[in-house]
Amino acid sequence: MSLAFVFPGQGSQAIGMGKDLAEAFPEAREVFGEVDDALKQNLTKLMFEGHDSDLTLTENAQPALMAVSLAVTRVLERQGKVTIRDTARYVAGHSLGEYSALAAAGSLSIADAARLLKTRGQAMQKAVPVGEGAMAALLGLDLAQAQAVAAEAATAEEICAAANDNAPGQVVISGHADAVQRAIEIAKTKGAKRAIMLAVSAPFHCAMMKPAADVMAEALANACIQPPVVPVIANVTAATVIDPDEIRRLLVEQVTALVRWRESVLAMTNAGVTKLVELGAGKVLSGLAKRIHGDLVAVSIQGPHDVEEFLKTI
Repeated sequence: MSLAFVFPGQGSQAIGMGKDLAEAFPEAREVFGEVDDALKQNLTKLMFEGHDSDLTLTENAQPALMAVSLAVTRVLERQGKVTIRDTARYVAGHSLGEYSALAAAGSLSIADAARLLKTRGQAMQKAVPVGEGAMAALLGLDLAQAQAVAAEAATAEEICAAANDNAPGQVVISGHADAVQRAIEIAKTKGAKRAIMLAVSAPFHCAMMKPAADVMAEALANACIQPPVVPVIANVTAATVIDPDEIRRLLVEQVTALVRWRESVLAMTNAGVTKLVELGAGKVLSGLAKRIHGDLVAVSIQGPHDVEEFLKTI
């Protein structure tokens, strides 16, 4: 069975994530300590026993989700001798999860990934004043239909664009709040089953994030990026990337570009992947997998029991 490891994005965070992993495995505690040291912040305490409103802040959620994903990765490597190099055909991550995928594949150090995600989260939050932007999920429309709705809702002054192509019939749009609200109403006339505003703090993955992309261009210019030990499927292209300079460029572009997750999963299945293994908090990506490709086996590894069950299959 050909495997790919995938890494979740923002929205999968929850207070308590990673706690049982840390209690069971010293390797997990080691990763959380590395992230805390890199950020000079007790992010672990926030993750385990903090307030949801603090964890949901983009600057905290992004490195925290990466930390849990990399803790799972290290536990698999140390406890089960399951390495990315020897086990995975590809790695991929949804939005911030692409940084987790790169760190898991040795392209970024965990410390650098944590610092970059902290910067990314702060820059994305600062890019647009609270209330000016919004995101909405259009359910029942394909990407082309959602893009047409967004184009109709946009004006010369207000942006509206497809932000996440998550699965067949699940596309997220992003832009100015009024334009996104118009898109919701338009979508209802175009056959959408549902069109709902999302509880997010900023309009991610659209041109309104250009200030954040500029910040990340500067941050990534100085980052040490190595070729990954297995190819990464990039969000922006839904194709493999291994060259460090191309990785750098695509991570900058990713801030304002469409997350092509549906196409990314199909690229992996078309190349022979038959099983997706989601490492980290939540089960969002394993849930989407079946909707993208009905024959794809998908599992989620979050805690000690998941680790034990997975290692029995290797």
